[in-house]
Amino acid sequence: MIRRSISQNRMGEKSSMADYDFIKMEKKLSDYLDESRYIHTQGVMYTAAAMAMAHGCDLTKARVAGLLHDCAKCIPNKKKLKLCKEHDIAVTEFEKEHPFLIHAKLGAYIASRKYNVDDPEILSAIACHTTGKPDMTDLEKIIYIADYIEPGRDKAPNLARIRHIAFQNLDECMYEILRDTLQYLDQGSSDIDNATVEAFQYYSKIHEDRT
Repeated sequence: MIRRSISQNRMGEKSSMADYDFIKMEKKLSDYLDESRYIHTQGVMYTAAAMAMAHGCDLTKARVAGLLHDCAKCIPNKKKLKLCKEHDIAVTEFEKEHPFLIHAKLGAYIASRKYNVDDPEILSAIACHTTGKPDMTDLEKIIYIADYIEPGRDKAPNLARIRHIAFQNLDECMYEILRDTLQYLDQGSSDIDNATVEAFQYYSKIHEDRT
């Protein structure tokens, strides 16, 4: 869990553009990300905003979560682990062995402390955007999917199809992405986070029920 002393907005509370200074946030973020990561971040933010409009999700929350989802990405892995220890951010044994995954939960902490984001739904979307999890909120699904399909992505299989589904059905899109991700990583590999497997099992059941 991420320990925070700042006050939290109520889950589902609508955000307004006035709640966040996007120009200031983008300027600060650009100082901590390399050029390619910053371009990716912009792609995720705009993709998440478009998806939010398509699915009736809070547009401002989608923009903020998309912009900040990788705010801890360029921190060296050893420093990621050190920061988690210093700020009581729980790290699993798997994450210790694969510290590149830590940027999600550490990013949620940094978003709260350095970017003054106190909305728990936004922070949760940032925290689970790498592995996914069962029973995600629409915002969490949007950020996970936007990270996968933003315009700069071109390596994943079935991207054209998945990009189409992303604007039609979030649960089906989660199933497609998680299935392809596990096939790519090889489901028997020790390099797969159990959270991703659990997420796939959850959305696979929804897929099967639909078909």
